[in-house]
Amino acid sequence: MGGDFCKIAKSLLSESHVAPEDVECVGASALGTDCVPVDHSCTPLRPAILYGIDARATEEARWLTEYYGESEVNRLFGHKINSGDTATKILWIKNNEPEVYDRTYKFLTGSSFITAKLTGQYVIDQALAKGSFRPLYNADGTVNEAQCEVFCRPNQLAESRVSTDIVGTVTKAASIATGLAQGTPVVTGTGDSTSEAISAGLVEAGTVFFQYGSSMFYYYCTDKFIDAYTSPSGNGSLKGGKDFTIPGTFCLGDGTNAAGTLTRWVRDTFYKSELLTEATTGENAYTVMSEEASEVPVGADGLIMLPYIYGERSPLQDSEALGMIFGLTGGHDRRHINRAALESVAYSTYQHMRLFSEIGLEPERVITAGGGTKNITWMQIVCDMLGKPLQIPEDFQCSAYGDAMIAAIGSGQLAGFSALRRVLPTGRVLVPNSENHQYYAQHYPIFRDLYLNNRSAMHTLSRENHK
Repeated sequence: MGGDFCKIAKSLLSESHVAPEDVECVGASALGTDCVPVDHSCTPLRPAILYGIDARATEEARWLTEYYGESEVNRLFGHKINSGDTATKILWIKNNEPEVYDRTYKFLTGSSFITAKLTGQYVIDQALAKGSFRPLYNADGTVNEAQCEVFCRPNQLAESRVSTDIVGTVTKAASIATGLAQGTPVVTGTGDSTSEAISAGLVEAGTVFFQYGSSMFYYYCTDKFIDAYTSPSGNGSLKGGKDFTIPGTFCLGDGTNAAGTLTRWVRDTFYKSELLTEATTGENAYTVMSEEASEVPVGADGLIMLPYIYGERSPLQDSEALGMIFGLTGGHDRRHINRAALESVAYSTYQHMRLFSEIGLEPERVITAGGGTKNITWMQIVCDMLGKPLQIPEDFQCSAYGDAMIAAIGSGQLAGFSALRRVLPTGRVLVPNSENHQYYAQHYPIFRDLYLNNRSAMHTLSRENHK
């Protein structure tokens, strides 16, 4: 089974001195909108096709748009088809790797793969199935056999279950591989972003969660279903809502293609010496970057960056979008590029908030998580950009902590998500600088229009470079 999961399970049992028999329940999460084809023995047939950062299915998305028509695409997918849709990844395998497709018993995600290896049961979080796998599942979570015809056989899809449902127990083989006791209950589990959001406090409507990892992922938990929305003012578009993992709630959810990957590009390009000396000095290059970014004034002295170095999912849904550095002068140095990169991701976050506002959604709480929260300069930029208090959880509130909470609910150790909300810590709360917020709000149209005014040229260059 998943080697990392096995190592982690054995390490946790060893370091905690908890007897395997005392583990009440197991929950796991991994990438959500990826695609892992497996055979009858749950052996992967190829490396997983990852989330929206893997845009190999662009041609499939174009073909499907022509096949269905834009109106039907919006009804079935809830948005323009993009690289984040799992169904297009399945179609890509069908078209380009027919030998893999023919041998595929189930198309899984990372989390459903782990659960299957633990229990032998092929299940997927119902919310994830109805969201990321559209249109392959119906509104009630059953497989949409009529829509499967284009993509796969209906029996190639996992059964959808609620994330907290106990779906099986640890098998003998899984017990040997992980050190967990045979017969330990296992819940369905969910995607890593969902688990991290829950761990940080996304357990009730009116809360928006932004996760800053390799990409920026968001969830906005609502008490009603929200249709897909395209802004008339050019702010972009939002995918249609879907059922959320929290019973009785819905959510808007999507992600960008770059956040931490953009800061890594800055590090690898402009901070090579700091990267080389990390091992000897012990000072992390990202720490130097955070300090240098804090030395640069708001707005990076007129330098603006577009973060689309891998195309873009939300809110552009444009795999051919390109990054840009605008306003460069001889007075700028690496510190300005560093800060402009952080601000570009914050501008994208703010762009989503503008879209939320246009459809009448004003969050009562803004929470965040992910590796990016370690860069306090970045998080203060985000806080200033949004003009709202920003809650940062404790270090231990991560996807693994969320997995444990989901397992606690599934096993009855917690009465439900409302009970979880009462026991979660508050963490750290940042307060926005009103002057900085005013600056960002005034300059946001420049950020937005740089894409709108250069979109056609971006597409030309993108197609030339991918022939």
